[in-house]
Amino acid sequence: MSQPTGFHELERQLSEVIGFRLFTVLQVDLPEVVRLYSSNSEAYPVTGRKLMGPTPWGAHVIIEGQPWLGNTAADLKWAFPDHGLIASLGCGSCLSIPVLENDQTLGTLNILDAEGCYTQDDLIRASTYATSAIPLLKCV
Repeated sequence: MSQPTGFHELERQLSEVIGFRLFTVLQVDLPEVVRLYSSNSEAYPVTGRKLMGPTPWGAHVIIEGQPWLGNTAADLKWAFPDHGLIASLGCGSCLSIPVLENDQTLGTLNILDAEGCYTQDDLIRASTYATSAIPLLKCV
């Protein structure tokens, strides 16, 4: 499956404004999420799935529709079952941005980089890009 081209522009913009080592877009298909886009398709191929709905991260980001900032390896271990793979890519911090329409989480933008890399201001800045992902998530 090829990656939707609209996500390339979103990746470019986020790279300039926030910066990252890994950027993924997940579509909610509860209880799982499915990867629609990845800046590293070898480590994180498109169509990969994770059981994230019934997790504390899923409750916060998917169910409650709240952005999440994890800034340590311990934070990522709490959030993601694949934290080992994430760490092997040099990532120890993450911004997870829910993409909401009518209070429903359609998907998430996930921006990862080295441990301690992000701030609350980065989370707020990244969150402004969620609305541009709505049409991209709906046309897949």
